[in-house]
Amino acid sequence: MNPSTIEALQARLDALEAQNAVRATIARYMALCDVPVHALAGETLAELFAEDAVWEGIGPQYASKFGRLTGPAQIVGMLQRYLPPTPHFATNVHFLTSEHIEVEGSIAKGRWIMLQASGYVDEKAELIAARLQIDFARASRGIWLIQHFRTERLFDAPWQINPRQGNTA
Repeated sequence: MNPSTIEALQARLDALEAQNAVRATIARYMALCDVPVHALAGETLAELFAEDAVWEGIGPQYASKFGRLTGPAQIVGMLQRYLPPTPHFATNVHFLTSEHIEVEGSIAKGRWIMLQASGYVDEKAELIAARLQIDFARASRGIWLIQHFRTERLFDAPWQINPRQGNTA
């Protein structure tokens, strides 16, 4: 193999590893937002965001509901309004699909369709579909952090849940 072939293979390997690291970051984010909380050992939402991160709701339903937040403290402060011990969700599960991740050097851009199945403490429940557009920045040791998180609600629908006895958030 000549040096240019090895360099091309290394670039492809770097991109694949970056895509997997981006998937790991967004999977940790979703797991930490699920209820009941089965938090990942020692992990927090704040450590998933770059210091100058932006989190914003876009589109007619989410722009006014969430607005634009900057920095991990503001972002996590908003997210904590929906997570235990705050009484909001009785159950909340996120599913991601239609994934597309592009990596260029130290930045990555990901797009997903998210389905969120939520049961609330008032016993109502709904399914929400949202489009996620998320920019990531490479941090140390192959970790990728959320740089700019955008969510746009596409639709919602009521649904029924059958709570397990003794299951609390």
